[in-house]
Amino acid sequence: QVQLVESGGGLVQAGGSLKLSCAASGRTFNMYYIGWFRQAPGKERESVAAMRWIGISTYYADSVKGRFTISRDSAKNTLYLQMNSLKPEDTAVYYCAAASTLNLPQRPGEYDYWGQGTQVTVSS
Repeated sequence: QVQLVESGGGLVQAGGSLKLSCAASGRTFNMYYIGWFRQAPGKERESVAAMRWIGISTYYADSVKGRFTISRDSAKNTLYLQMNSLKPEDTAVYYCAAASTLNLPQRPGEYDYWGQGTQVTVSS
């Protein structure tokens, strides 16, 4: 099992920045890809960014390209999401997720482990 714990959410004004963290523990060697999803009220959970746990390949949703940056600190078993130029439409619960699949997983069902989520609210 892999345990994921997110932190760093909060309330920020439009144009501001937040940095989310996701601490991984347990059988982290089972993780091949790790990423961030978000879910706004009344909407489906969507992929925001993902990367290989070992390696440099990254993936970003079109809606966040150029504004969000995914990164990790392997020594700390921690994943990050730096969010800049935030918009009200970025408001959602953000989830960290890990997958053991060898191919880039983009749908929620392809991920095996999930954190509890952290709320990000962007005011206009």
